[in-house]
Amino acid sequence: MRVALDVDAVRARFSALQRPYAFFDGPAGTQVPDVVIDAIAAYLRESNANVGGEFETSRRTGELIERARATAGRFLGCEPDETIFGPSMTNLNFALTRALARELEEGDEVVVTRLDHDANISPWLELQHDLGILVRFAGLDLSDLEDQFTDRTRVVAFPLASNALGTLVDGHRICELAHGIGALAWVDAVHYAPHGRTDVAKIGADVLLCSAYKFYGPHLGLAFVRRELLERWRPYKARPAPRYESGTMQHELLAGFVAAVEYLESLDWDELSRHERDLGQRFLDGLPDSITLYGNQTMDGRVPTFAFNLEGKSPVEVAAHLGDRGIFVWHGDYYAIEVMKALGLEDGAVRAGIVHYNTADEVDRLLDELRRLF
Repeated sequence: MRVALDVDAVRARFSALQRPYAFFDGPAGTQVPDVVIDAIAAYLRESNANVGGEFETSRRTGELIERARATAGRFLGCEPDETIFGPSMTNLNFALTRALARELEEGDEVVVTRLDHDANISPWLELQHDLGILVRFAGLDLSDLEDQFTDRTRVVAFPLASNALGTLVDGHRICELAHGIGALAWVDAVHYAPHGRTDVAKIGADVLLCSAYKFYGPHLGLAFVRRELLERWRPYKARPAPRYESGTMQHELLAGFVAAVEYLESLDWDELSRHERDLGQRFLDGLPDSITLYGNQTMDGRVPTFAFNLEGKSPVEVAAHLGDRGIFVWHGDYYAIEVMKALGLEDGAVRAGIVHYNTADEVDRLLDELRRLF
């Protein structure tokens, strides 16, 4: 039996949502519930210390780190010791690709996709520059993905969902294809993580990265790396630093991360996803014909993230018009450089992203303002 998400109850947990703004900028960073803010503040008030000290606050910090790892393991469906925290997904990806690079040789190949955020492209392009590896690109629909494979393919890097077009990718299938040629499956789950369960075992990922600030948490990166790889690679870090974290961790943000995951665990993922899909369909049903929507034209095979343009209006003009009226959307390329190149969009596009705290009234408000622009 279908159970509706209680959006009013959800929104009551966010002080940020008690203002007359419609936040459709979630793909660039969601708002955070009050429990996240409170957890960060409580750590700084009560437990602020570095680890390794023989005193109470240092011990509390050590306990927090262990709790954060256990929480990350639950969130990603892996063992706690297979998780890594860092300043951002981009920072982690540069660090992890450099650790892998110790095993790469000139002429080795990495396959990426034009759907990717640049954080899963530029690290590989820099290795192409530094080591002489070759980066191959699959197209937006991934129909030519296997055509990029050769006997030198070492990594297949791809997103679970496009941060620009909202396109969903069959991660399990791509991981199987990568493993079938002896390559690593390197997964960007940043844009998918707010919209559905992320289970690295079901996906089959060797490496998976995401960002807590995209799923109602603080600005913090999170990665899963399969244990065999963690044990085999030699990371770049200070010698006393544990594991793959290069030095002192952002302890207060770990407290916020734990609170963000516990917030999500208080919700029903199926209800959340149905609510987002219903709002996405409402947006598509009300979209004027004169607006050009990029990517899937229905809710099939996508999350409710929409890139579009209005004839005769630049993306920045549209975003400014909406922003002046309290409706927050993004414009430009949002680091999805290859998407915009493939679509021939020099100025990028307007992007509206729906998450579970958005409402039908907000969607209608956005559509009304778009109609007024004609």
